[in-house]
Parts: sequence; C-alpha cells; structure tokens
Amino acid sequence: MVVNPFTPKMLLGRQRELQQVSQILATDGDLLLAGVPGSGRQTLLRHAAQIVGARVIEIDCLRATDSNRFLQLLAEGVAVAFQAAADQELLQQWSQKQPIILETLSSGQARLVWHSAPKDEWLLFQSLLALPQAMAEGLGCRVVLVFLNFAHIRSWDRSGKWQRYLRQEIQQQTQVSYALIATVAESWVQDSNVQVVFLGPLEDAALRPWIVAAMATEGLQFEPESEALELFLTVVQGHVGDAIALARRLWLDHNMFENGRTSAAASSTDQPASKQLKAHTVYPHHVYRSTLALVEDLSLTFESLILLLPPSQVRVLESLALDPTDSPHSREYIQKHKLSRGGGLQGALASLEQKGLVYGPDYGYRITMPLLAFWLKHHLS
Repeated sequence: MVVNPFTPKMLLGRQRELQQVSQILATDGDLLLAGVPGSGRQTLLRHAAQIVGARVIEIDCLRATDSNRFLQLLAEGVAVAFQAAADQELLQQWSQKQPIILETLSSGQARLVWHSAPKDEWLLFQSLLALPQAMAEGLGCRVVLVFLNFAHIRSWDRSGKWQRYLRQEIQQQTQVSYALIATVAESWVQDSNVQVVFLGPLEDAALRPWIVAAMATEGLQFEPESEALELFLTVVQGHVGDAIALARRLWLDHNMFENGRTSAAASSTDQPASKQLKAHTVYPHHVYRSTLALVEDLSLTFESLILLLPPSQVRVLESLALDPTDSPHSREYIQKHKLSRGGGLQGALASLEQKGLVYGPDYGYRITMPLLAFWLKHHLS
C-alpha cells in the first residue's frame, strides 16, 4: 500500500466550525455533524475533542448487523479509547461489579468480553453505555461517543428501543457528549437538543495554500503562469477528499515518469541521475490527465452507484454534471434537459440530497462528489 503524503496534518479551513463544535463538547452538548463523505467530519470532530481534552469512542453503526455486534463494537471502542495503565486499572475495578470481563491479550492489548445469553443483551447495553461516564468521572476527563451511520441501527432496532434509550442516557450523562456523523440531519434531530453543524465545500482560499505547500514538499510545483492550480481547484470544487485523491494521483504519475527518466539518465551518463533532474512542474495537461486516470480507476464504483438510482434521479445527476445550474426548477432548464415537472423533479432532488449526492439550494444544487460529476460529464460529452 502506497502511503498518501497529502493527507492533511492540520485542519483545513474549518476554524469557525471547530470553535462551534469545541464549545458544544466543552459544555456537555450533543451534536450531529452533517456533510458528505470526504468533507472532513471525523477530522474536525477529533480536533475538537483534542481541544477540550476529551477521549473519543467511535462506533461505525454500518458494521453493526445486529444488537450483539453493536455491543461488541461499543466495547471495542471503549477499549481503544482507554489504553493507558491508569485507564486499565479503572476498567478492571469497574468490571468486577459487572457481567463484563477485562481480558488482556498476549499482545498486551485489553478487551471487554462477556459470556451472557442473548436475553441479557439489554443489561449489557445499559452497563456498557454507563461505562464512559464512569471512566470520565474516574479520570477527570470528558468523553465523546461518536456514531457513524447512526441511522443503520434501525435495520435491526425496528422498534427504536435502543435508539431511544441511547439518546435518553447520553443526555443525562454530564461528562459524555453524543456525536452523530451523518450526511443530512434527520427529522427527529430537529425536535431534540442535538445541535446540527453542517460542513459544506471548502473555499478555494482554504485549499490553495495547503495544496501548494503539500506539492512543494514532494518536489512538485504548479507552473506559475499557467492555469494548472486553478484547474485543480475547479476539478475538486472544495471537496477535501477528492483534493487529496487527485493530489496523490498527480504525485504517483510524476513518480512513474521520473522513475523512467532516472533509469534512462543512469544508463547514459556516469553522473548521478538526481543531479540531472530538475524540479517537476505541473502544467494543466498534467492535472487533466491525472484526473482522467483517477476517474477511470473509480469508474466501476461510479457505475455501481448509478445503477442503484432510479432513472429520474440519474437524469437529474447527468443534467447537473453537463450543465450546472442554481435553478434546476426553471422552465428553460426542465425543457432543455427533458426533466420531470413539478413534484417529480423536486422529489428527485430531495432524494439525491438525502443520499448525499447533491447539495441543496444553499450550495446551488451542485453534485457533492466532484469526481463523479467529472466522470459523468466526460462519459456523456
């Protein structure tokens, strides 16, 4: 596996949101951090937790196929968050009064295990959910319980019993904050004390200095008098994940080219090849070529995604990729792209927004995944 040197070590352009989330966590608040995958939701939350000195317990509910698996993931998250000797001692003291055992593996890592019957799962859930508060009190710290893909719990918690208890319990805990990471805010959140923080696309002003510095670190530079840097920013459209992916692809393509030059130079002269090579300059055609190669690598993923969508939604996506607009509801746009009128178009847009594929009116109804938009436009043109 090739290491990606373009994964940012600092938080990019989210200072306002960072301050907001940090304040929520510091005051025992609960939040839903909304945004499309690749917008930096987990990174932001981890930075905020670090600022307030909170331990982070992460659970990906997409991996929880049933209640027992959910309990295992919760136990694993707690064990990962509390690994120091003092943590382990406190966990050991706690487990002596619980139907849960702290077990140390040969590798030195600890895990929480139990040997209860399925009928005891509810008691285990109550015990495990009370544990973060007990650890926070014992260690004098804050804890953030992070649930990714929280809505997936409903696939096995059909009655909503586990969700209701989860929300109720965490709101009562004074040193534990409840953080959901989702694409959009669900309706129940609007009627709760959970605060919603939405991460939209980043401004070019936030991405520009990062990508220039990151490229320079790897011996690359955008040609000053060309449109290479602006083309890069136009392609990624403020999407951090796509920016990282495209930067990495440019770097890999450069390395492949330089390796070929190095071999040729070494065979033609006695001087070290590195002395003959100049710093590599990135031109617009490099950006375009690497973008094409990257989306072709992702084409199977994109094709699978498109096949899962109803034809009406595919039509809307294709129209927005070929002809971006702030007004997809306009008569001219509907006629030009032969879209459904009225509720059909509105329903398609709402569903695409719910799935995290299209931004709402605040961001001009553009496709949230710039590389998907580029792939659609390239294949339809």
